[in-house]
Amino acid sequence: MNREFRPLQAEEIARAFREEGVDYLFIGKSGAILLGYPGTTQDVDIFPARTPENGRCIVAALRKLDFEIDVELEREIVAGKDFVQIKTGPFDVDLVFAPDGISSFAKAKARGVREGIFQIASLRDIIASKRASGRKKDEIELPLLENFRVEYEKLHPPPLRSAADIARKKSRGK
Repeated sequence: MNREFRPLQAEEIARAFREEGVDYLFIGKSGAILLGYPGTTQDVDIFPARTPENGRCIVAALRKLDFEIDVELEREIVAGKDFVQIKTGPFDVDLVFAPDGISSFAKAKARGVREGIFQIASLRDIIASKRASGRKKDEIELPLLENFRVEYEKLHPPPLRSAADIARKKSRGK
């Protein structure tokens, strides 16, 4: 079985999540890949809203995709356990209810990006999460992700978020 992330897997997740009303963002390297980052990863990383109802919707969506969700795994998902790794389906999915470096789902969602059917965390949030994780493999990837973010934001400038952001931009003459 091929365990490398493919965008088709993200499409399957996005469709099933939409049908079941799941509130989520793609995050991690799979999120960056959906924005055009030229990399590979082994799984689909999802940052879902942490509510029991959202958890029940996730379980229903994953079951539609032929994931085997036993009672214990269902309990972890519905409870919004910080990190739930799922390897009982056609591909691997990591549910990250509490990603390092991101203070809240609501704030991340407000900064998120919509690309077609995909709801994706902002590259800045993806990078912040990887930086905060402290994992060696993420430290190696960070300079590449930062370079990609710079190029991506030239084509897709992030919206100004606050008076401080506006003042900073004006002081740089932009």
